[in-house]
Amino acid sequence: FVGPDGRGAHGNTPLMVAAWRAAAPIVEALLAHGVLLDAVNSDGNNALWLACVNGNLQGIERLAKAGVPINHANTTGATSLMYAASSGKTDVLRTLLLLNADQSLRTQDDFSALDMAANIDCLQLLRKH
Repeated sequence: FVGPDGRGAHGNTPLMVAAWRAAAPIVEALLAHGVLLDAVNSDGNNALWLACVNGNLQGIERLAKAGVPINHANTTGATSLMYAASSGKTDVLRTLLLLNADQSLRTQDDFSALDMAANIDCLQLLRKH
């Protein structure tokens, strides 16, 4: 990395790596420094997506409240909500829904988060919201 908005492996920024590792103090320091909130990596994923990968619920909430786009779609058109649903990450899915992630969005292949639900718990959560 070169600077707070530098790029490392796969185009990840320090904020993305800190979100993925659930390193809250580093996330806070980077946000205080004014890093780019809409940066994406080589897959088109943002820091919020990477927080979802490891189930970093506090990170998801903090990043969304800081302004990282919660409904950002990656290179395939998938959002963090779709990732959580398709991965069966019920707690992540619940957190995103409470933060008003948009269920109406669809991938480039015309799939919604509901279409991608990996288990009954995810399916029920999506139907309730």
